[in-house]
Amino acid sequence: MRRLAELSDLEPVFFIYMNAEVIHFLGFDPMPIEAFKPIFYEFVESRCFFVYEVSGELAGFYKASRHPGRASHVAYLGSLAVAPKFQGQGIAQIMVEEAIEELCRLGAKRIELIVESDNTRGLSFYTRLGFEIEGKLRKFYKRSHESTYVDDYIMSKIFD
Repeated sequence: MRRLAELSDLEPVFFIYMNAEVIHFLGFDPMPIEAFKPIFYEFVESRCFFVYEVSGELAGFYKASRHPGRASHVAYLGSLAVAPKFQGQGIAQIMVEEAIEELCRLGAKRIELIVESDNTRGLSFYTRLGFEIEGKLRKFYKRSHESTYVDDYIMSKIFD
């Protein structure tokens, strides 16, 4: 079940986000929960950050937002993650498909996202769902424990 994240979701979101199997492709480096709190509070306050529960347990999360003004037909998906315990069960696909359905219902005609060029699993996943690579952001991403920068791919899916 998908719902907007609440402040009470801090600990389960933190533990998923900081998991070694998950954090590699998310936007922040490992940190203690006290440092993560303001980031999480901003996610919640945006009212664009969703969590997905399975049998009452937080299994994953993502951010889905709309651009303003002339680009209000464009939506952005990001910060998608599934707890390792729930990986391989189709949770990510359910989350993305539900997000797409809701965004299109609200008028989105284009949904975009960014995937690191070294995230082969993510690239394959989004390609299977009909997203296409539109461009490359060169040396856009740098993890604190790595000496090199990573390119990001801009991907999108267009709806008529």
